[in-house]
Amino acid sequence: MANTRLDSDDRRKAIVDAAVPLFARKGFAGTTTRELAAAAGVSEALLFRHFPSKQSLYREILTLGCEGDPALHKLATLPACTETAIGIVRFMVRRFVLGGEAERGEMDLKMRLMLHSILEDGDYARELFSAITPHVVPLFAASMKAAEAAGDLHLVAGNHANRFWFAHHVAAMMAFAFLPREGIVPYEGAVDQLVDDASDFILRGIGMREAVIATSRAAPPLQLAAD
Repeated sequence: MANTRLDSDDRRKAIVDAAVPLFARKGFAGTTTRELAAAAGVSEALLFRHFPSKQSLYREILTLGCEGDPALHKLATLPACTETAIGIVRFMVRRFVLGGEAERGEMDLKMRLMLHSILEDGDYARELFSAITPHVVPLFAASMKAAEAAGDLHLVAGNHANRFWFAHHVAAMMAFAFLPREGIVPYEGAVDQLVDDASDFILRGIGMREAVIATSRAAPPLQLAAD
């Protein structure tokens, strides 16, 4: 593998692909540049030619992860309305907890990267949230205001952007609980039902009226993931 000739872009991608599982398993601090080079089949000198530091490699993983997510781009096409606010919540919980056949492994790696980052200096998690925020939070906040104007939302004090993060925390914590194959929380019921129950729980918490929540259960799920 070390003798395989790749152009610069392909080599960078190969290094990133090899680095992600290592960072996910051992964390940023626990992964050495020697291990990164060995996993990518390159010398440390070549590794540093493409990435001057582990931090720059970490940032590349973040950038590719956000830029390559079709869900973030599809969000920009949605109108600000009640259905969008509800759809974002249900999509987020379903994606975090269930994922799809193609993305389940990738989601697990991202969640493990997130956990390691939180246990270390938080830089990766902080940068990830900063990258995601402009794509999601303004639309969610605008959709909540639209729901309020339509009478679909209880008039409760609070910041709509914070409500998005509260919803995210519930979904993310459930995803963390399912990282081990058998899960760590003794939930009752099938996972599909847990996703629906958690979504309803969040929607009540952010102020959606019960009739609106009930109607949304029968609506087709928001399609933001890759087809």
